Amino acid sequence: MPLVGFHASHEQLPPSALLDAVVHAEQAGFEAAMCSDHWAPWSVRQGHSGYAWAWLGAALQATDLSLGVVTAPGQRYHPAVAAQKIATLGEMYPGRFWAAIGSGEAVNEHITGEPWPDKDRRDRRLAETIDVMRRLLAGETVTHEGEISVHEARLWTRPDEAPPLIAAAVSTETAAETAEWADGVITVDQERDALREFIDAYRGAGGRGPICVQVHLSWAPTDDEAVAIAHDQWRQSLVPPHLAWELASPEAFDERTAGASPSEVADTLLASSDPQRHLDALLEIADLGVDRIYLHHVGQEQRGFIDTFGAHVLPALRAAGPTAGLEG
Repeated sequence: MPLVGFHASHEQLPPSALLDAVVHAEQAGFEAAMCSDHWAPWSVRQGHSGYAWAWLGAALQATDLSLGVVTAPGQRYHPAVAAQKIATLGEMYPGRFWAAIGSGEAVNEHITGEPWPDKDRRDRRLAETIDVMRRLLAGETVTHEGEISVHEARLWTRPDEAPPLIAAAVSTETAAETAEWADGVITVDQERDALREFIDAYRGAGGRGPICVQVHLSWAPTDDEAVAIAHDQWRQSLVPPHLAWELASPEAFDERTAGASPSEVADTLLASSDPQRHLDALLEIADLGVDRIYLHHVGQEQRGFIDTFGAHVLPALRAAGPTAGLEG
C-alpha cells in the first residue's frame, strides 16, 4: 500500500501550530509529511502564510519523517538561491527531503513587481530553472542567460546525494512534459478516470520515481461540521486551475467564490465524519498504483483529524485488501 503522509498547510495555520501538528502526526502513525510554500493564503479567512523553508528545518529536526515542499523557483526565488536551500536541507537531513517544482501562481509571485508571465513563458522559465538547479546540485559553476539570469554561481555546500526534484502537475499534458526531468510527480486528487490518465501520461512519457497524490478532505465529528469547515476554509477549490494561476490576491479568490454554497464546495472534496468513507476513497486511489498519498484536512484544527485517522484510517489502509474495513 502507499506511504501515507500528512500535509501541513501554511496558508491556514501559524508555523508554530503546524510544527506541533506534524509532530503529533508522526506520533499518530503518519509516515511522512509535506507542506505548501506560499507568500499569501488562498483566502482572507485562512489568514496565514509563514515561510516554509524556516519551518522545514524545524520540522525535519523535530521528527524522523521524510518531508517535502511544493515550490516555484523562478520569480519569487532565484533558482540559484532555491538550489542552495535544497542543498542545505539535503546535507543536514540526508535522504529525508524532496522538493516538488512547479511554475507558480500569481498570488505568490506578483510581489516581486515583475510582470506575471503567460503560461508559455512560465513553462520556458521552469525548464531553465530545473536545468540550472540540476547543474548547481551536481557541483557545476553555472552561468546562464535566458528567462532567468545566472552568473558564475556555485554551491559550496552540497549533500552527497541531491534531494529528488519532482514535478508538481495537474494536467496530463504537464505530466507528460515534465516526465523527462522529474524524479517523481505529485498531483491533487481528481476523478478516478482522470487520475488514471494522469498516471498513464507520466509513465507513458518515461516518467520515473514515485507517483504522489495530495488529497484534500474535511473531517469533523458530524457531517454538517465537516461541510461547514470546507465551505469556510477551502472555497477556492471551485476556481479552475487555469484561473487560479492568474488571480493575484486572497481577496480576488474570495470575491470569485463569494456566492458558493456549502454543497458546491463539498462536491470538490470528501467532507464527512465517517472514517470508512474516507478509507474507501483512499483505497480507490491506492488501487491505481499510487506510491504516496498526502492527506490534508482543510480545517484549522488538526488534532481531531490526526487522532481519528491515526486510530482508524491509517491502520486499515496499511492492512488493506479487497474487503478492507474499519475495526474498533
